[in-house]
Amino acid sequence: MGLTIFEKTRIIGARVLQLSCGAPALIKLNGTPIEIAEAELKKGILPIVAVRE
Repeated sequence: MGLTIFEKTRIIGARVLQLSCGAPALIKLNGTPIEIAEAELKKGILPIVAVRE
């Protein structure tokens, strides 16, 4: 099962915060932190997961 829109939003938001605080990007892309986080999620290389109960 894929991620819901709420899970995607939460993961992207967390990653944008990390990038804004100086975390290194996992891909080479010149863009805003939002664009970088979306591209990382699309490629499936983010170390962030959604846990469902």
